Amino acid sequence: MRRDLFTEDHEAFRQLARDFVEKEVVPNYPEWERGGRLPRDVFKQMGALGMLGMAIPEEYGGAGMPDYRYNVVLQEEAARALVTLSTVRTQLEVILPYFLHYANEEQRKRWFPGLAAGTLLTAVAMTEPGTGSDLAGVRTTAKLEGSGKDAVYVLNGAKTFITGGMQADLVVVVARTSTDAENRRKGLTLLVVEDGMPGFERGRELEKMGCKVQDTAELSFTDVRVPIANRLGEEGEAFSYLGHNLAQERLTVAVGSVAQARSAIGAAIEYTKSRKAFGTPVASFQNTKFELAACSTEVEAAQAMLDQAVAEHVTGDLSGADAARVKLFCTEVQARVIDRCLQLFGGYGYMMEYPIARLYTDARVARIYAGTSEVMKVIIAKSLGL
Repeated sequence: MRRDLFTEDHEAFRQLARDFVEKEVVPNYPEWERGGRLPRDVFKQMGALGMLGMAIPEEYGGAGMPDYRYNVVLQEEAARALVTLSTVRTQLEVILPYFLHYANEEQRKRWFPGLAAGTLLTAVAMTEPGTGSDLAGVRTTAKLEGSGKDAVYVLNGAKTFITGGMQADLVVVVARTSTDAENRRKGLTLLVVEDGMPGFERGRELEKMGCKVQDTAELSFTDVRVPIANRLGEEGEAFSYLGHNLAQERLTVAVGSVAQARSAIGAAIEYTKSRKAFGTPVASFQNTKFELAACSTEVEAAQAMLDQAVAEHVTGDLSGADAARVKLFCTEVQARVIDRCLQLFGGYGYMMEYPIARLYTDARVARIYAGTSEVMKVIIAKSLGL
């Protein structure tokens, strides 16, 4: 279906992204999968091309164009090539907004040039063993010592499932700085822990069933002394900050889901046209045609819903409940479509040498992170007055 979401500038950026993915990502992707992470040099290459600094103000080395649609284009082009840039996506779409919205002038001068250039890698540490989607249940603590500019937060706790945690130079940690018996959401603060701070340790690098080109880590903090100058925003306001960006985070997952589902259909079409069964191309069978027609219809419906949500997000009109609806629908569509497409590959679809197998394993987490499908349903139900 025709899409009206993008301008000529977005399409020019699309060509830049497409060329980069085809020349620099696709040939090296199998090696990165085996290594379990995206090399730091890739971030530097993307930074040199201006791909990481679109939203960062010009005075700090960025393009000064905070338009979420550039992020959408980058995700779509990666999916088109049957690869993912998960760690880049997390840095640009989940973590960078915290710096853009809450960093003060001194912090901007200190960190923004490196973020734009791809020389500073980031992670956000929210999830703890036993907390999951319950951010108000965070047990990591940070106690303020001293006063004035010399004050420090003494940070203690553990985090898990941290995307990019093994390579991050800056880790945005959600910590409890005070307690309120009547409101658990109060008293959470964002602190930026820097690589090399005493007491900050990286634990296990977790082995996942999918998203192999993305390191995922356990992190621990033992009496880490974080300068007050590394606090993002105001003390005790982190819960509202996190909520402010959750709509984009969920939209980001939906963008990847639809793009990957569309790519799965393309891969299935190509395979079934070349693969013969009983002397006949598999694509000529009525079942193949019906399955792919149904998958295409689902993806186009998801795309229309998603594009409307992206347009509303760009203008600042996307509600939290609608972001939840989009994530719920698009990730469920992704699961159904990729499963049906893999079936058309037969036994070959189960072999990791075929990209459809990678799409299948990568897709499973989409219904879990950024809020599970069940959490999305709770949010939607609340918006209905239930």
